[in-house]
Amino acid sequence: MLIHLDKRLQKLMPILTPLSLIMGVLLERIGGQLVFLVPWLFAFMTFAGSLSLNFQGLRSFVKYPWVILFTIAFLHILMPAWAYFISNLLFDDHLLVIGFFLSVAVPTGVTSFIWASICKGNIPLSLSIILIDTILSPLVLPALIHFVAGENVEINTMSIMLDLFWMVVLPSIAAVLLNEWTKGEIDLTLGKTLAPFQKLSIFLIVGINGSAIAPYLKNITWEIVGIIMVVLLLAICGYVMCLVLGHFLFRDYEIITAIVFTGGMRNIAVGIVIASTYFPAKVVMPVVFGMLFQQILASQFSRILEKYNEKFLSDGKKTLTNEKPIV
Repeated sequence: MLIHLDKRLQKLMPILTPLSLIMGVLLERIGGQLVFLVPWLFAFMTFAGSLSLNFQGLRSFVKYPWVILFTIAFLHILMPAWAYFISNLLFDDHLLVIGFFLSVAVPTGVTSFIWASICKGNIPLSLSIILIDTILSPLVLPALIHFVAGENVEINTMSIMLDLFWMVVLPSIAAVLLNEWTKGEIDLTLGKTLAPFQKLSIFLIVGINGSAIAPYLKNITWEIVGIIMVVLLLAICGYVMCLVLGHFLFRDYEIITAIVFTGGMRNIAVGIVIASTYFPAKVVMPVVFGMLFQQILASQFSRILEKYNEKFLSDGKKTLTNEKPIV
C-alpha cells in the first residue's frame, strides 16, 4: 500500500507542489503557527532520502576526481554567479537577488540520483557527488550567503552552519551508517516505508512556507510573474549548461547524465529553511518557486537525454559512452 502511495505521489508531485503552495497562502494563519516544524521535517526528509547512500560511492572520487570537482564548482560558483548576474540585471531589489542566489547555491538534490538511475547514468558517481556536496554544505553555503548578503543583511553564519549540520549532514551520515551496517537492507525495508512520508513532508514544507510569502501572492503583480519566469529560466539554464559543458568536457553519456541531474536539481527545501529563518519573507519567494519546476524539468530533460544519446548512436551499438573522457 505504501509503495503504491509513493508511486502516486511521485507522479503527482508537479501538481501537488504548487497546490501545497496555494494552500499555504490560503491558510496563512495556520501555516504561520507551524513554522517550527520545518527544520524537523527537513531533517526527516534528509534521513529518509539518504538511506540509499553508502560510503562506497566515495570511491568514485578516486576514479572521477575532475568530474566531481567540476560539478561542485558548477553548483556553488558558476550557477550562483549566473543567478547573481541575471537577477541584478532584471531586478533592482537586493533581497530578491539574495533569494535567486540562494535558490541555486544550495546543495544538490538528494533525489537527483533517482533520475540519473532512470536515465541510466553513472549511479556511483551521482551518489558520490551528493554525499560530498552534502558534507561540504555547512562550510560552503554560509560563506556564499555572507558574500552575497554583505553588510546589507545581518546574518549569523555560525548559526546557519549548525542548522545545516543537524538538518543535512547528521541525518545523512546516520542514514549512510545504517545502510552500511545493514548492507543495503535498510533501504529496501525502512527506506520504502518512509518514501511516501518523505514526499508528504515536502508538501508540508512548501505549504508552511507558503504562508511566509502569502502577503506577496495575495495580490499577483507583474513583479511576481517576473520572479517566477526568472526562476524557471535559471532552472532551465542549470540543466542546459550541465549538458553542454558535460558534452565538451567528458564525452561520456553516463557521466553527462550524472552531471545533468546533480547539477540541475537542488535541495530547495534546505534553501527554504535558511531563507525563512534568516531573511525577510521576500527572499523566500525565488526559493519556494523553484519547487514548482524541479520534477517537471527533470522529466523533460530525461527525454532530452534519451534523444541526445540516440543522436550519438553510430552503428547501432556504439554510443557516446564508448568514447574516452577528455578530462
